[in-house]
Amino acid sequence: QVQLVESGGGLVQPGGSLRLSCAASGFTFNQYGMSWYRQAPGKERALVATITSPGTSTVYADSVKGRFTISRDNAKNTIYLQMNSLKPEDTAVYYCNARRRTDVYWGQGTQVTVSS
Repeated sequence: QVQLVESGGGLVQPGGSLRLSCAASGFTFNQYGMSWYRQAPGKERALVATITSPGTSTVYADSVKGRFTISRDNAKNTIYLQMNSLKPEDTAVYYCNARRRTDVYWGQGTQVTVSS
């Protein structure tokens, strides 16, 4: 059974930091590209960052470049999203995504709220 379990969300003040984690199981993790998406209220789900299966290449949305860092530990079947200099507009539910060819898996999401 495929599982993607996100953790690390919460309430943080503007300018603060959070680190999200996504623990994967039930598939061959090191063969999948992994991504973080987010969905704010009233908006469509949007890509935040992607990392290739070996972890050698990353892509970021323009809105998070220089503030967020995606990484993965293939030994632990886990990806991370380090989020620094958080802004109120980063408030959203953050979802973990695994993709390999036509196989796509989603986690349940973790809420991140940036507010003073």
